Amino acid sequence: MQKFNNPIIEGFAPDPSVCAVGEDFYLVTSTFAYFPGVPIYQSKDLVNWKQIGNVLDRKEQLNLLGAAHSQGIFAPSIRYYDGTFYMITTNVTNGGNFLVKTDDPAGDWSDPYFIDNAPGIDPSLFFDEDGRCYYVGTRENPRGATYNGDWEVWLQELDLETMSLVGVSTKLWKGALRDAIWPEGPHIYKKDGLYYLMIAEGGTGFNHAITIARSESIDGPYIGNKNNPILTHRHLGNQYPIHNVGHGDLVEASNGEWFITLLASRQFNGYDNLGRETFLARVQWEDGWPVINPGEGRLMDTQEHGLPLVPVETQEAFDLTKEDSAFVHLRNPNWDNYDRESRKGWLRLYPSTVTIQEIDTPTYIGLRQSTMDYTLSVEMDEALKEGEEAGLVVLQNDQYSIRLTVSYLDGVKTVRFLTLIDGEETVVGSKDITDSTLQLSLTGEGQTVSASTVINGETLVIAENVDIHYLSTKVAGGFVGCTMGIYAVTDREDRGHADFTSLTLVKH
Repeated sequence: MQKFNNPIIEGFAPDPSVCAVGEDFYLVTSTFAYFPGVPIYQSKDLVNWKQIGNVLDRKEQLNLLGAAHSQGIFAPSIRYYDGTFYMITTNVTNGGNFLVKTDDPAGDWSDPYFIDNAPGIDPSLFFDEDGRCYYVGTRENPRGATYNGDWEVWLQELDLETMSLVGVSTKLWKGALRDAIWPEGPHIYKKDGLYYLMIAEGGTGFNHAITIARSESIDGPYIGNKNNPILTHRHLGNQYPIHNVGHGDLVEASNGEWFITLLASRQFNGYDNLGRETFLARVQWEDGWPVINPGEGRLMDTQEHGLPLVPVETQEAFDLTKEDSAFVHLRNPNWDNYDRESRKGWLRLYPSTVTIQEIDTPTYIGLRQSTMDYTLSVEMDEALKEGEEAGLVVLQNDQYSIRLTVSYLDGVKTVRFLTLIDGEETVVGSKDITDSTLQLSLTGEGQTVSASTVINGETLVIAENVDIHYLSTKVAGGFVGCTMGIYAVTDREDRGHADFTSLTLVKH
């Protein structure tokens, strides 16, 4: 057998959902306040993934106005039935639960079908052998919550012709513990005539866990596995390097092997800057129940894999002259601020008056951070005006970020490295410059970063070994990992601009 390394998708890739179609696998993850929403990946082996697009890439599909960083799109689920792919998710800020569909996962997906009378979050679909489709979701205890996280999993048939719920809404399960909190991410599977309901519970932090129940009927009663939870790391202690383990989705490969994709967070010197990432584990069925990584009972850094591995090409250089599927923006972007026509081979950013500290739409285009050891660099040719700023940003949320930018203040152009910690901005290092053309670089080494610029072949160090542990959910809170990219901001109406090219993210 060959071996694979975890995580299979590094960096900001939470709440993975997966489906198999022939010899191919398709996977989606949560995106919260980032646009486009819900990246879709394709793989031949469940290990090596290539992003083939984004499910929600039009404003008609995705309204993120007013969404805080950890709001917006929660927990998408992807399923395939009878020639059609379905993705169902929750926009917790605007609209609620909805689904989109397509016959080409790398192409355009439909406009959203919002599901009426579907409270709660984390919906999934199950297609039974008779062709009937069922909506399975989570909701607060209808009789009123008696404690924080007092929710339940529920089921109702979904008419795919009218995209409406029909029949009776049925409570299925509240989780394995008597006072289980936050039962979420539910998925139903059918194997050997039995229905299996797998969920996450315990909250999406340190106490996260995966539990499972089964029933002879789709609508229950569901009886929990006596060996629940079937996976968690909460018993391994808070110093264990992988934590927050949960929110999984089972999948069967064409050779009959079973696997589970799930989320977890890696700790780097005690902090999880990359957020929740996508991991893979083997599954073996024993006595009618799934056992995850038999003999180990935990996620493995490296483990054997029965499928032939098919590597995909990794990307370090990103072409700013086209909207690469890997690029992300905050909330619904104003496309007028992204000019790819005025200068061949360059992206021109027109600064907006919105800063990255606002719950709004700044001029920002970035990538998901996937490593703690990197060099992020970009070539920049600026034509900024007084009061304007443009350059590189590593962004956790509106209160926590770092940036290396050119500022034009009081008639002087300056390259500055700034930190934003709990909303308080500090200039850590700066150099006055006269040139307009330069390279900006951020170099990460674990929980430190250094900043430099190259002007006319001369390297100027702006800041060295700056602590960045606060760019983690442990400090900043929320559900997102970091993104990193370019940014422009102004405080005037007759704005200037900044041109960028050669954006690279090199892993060390």
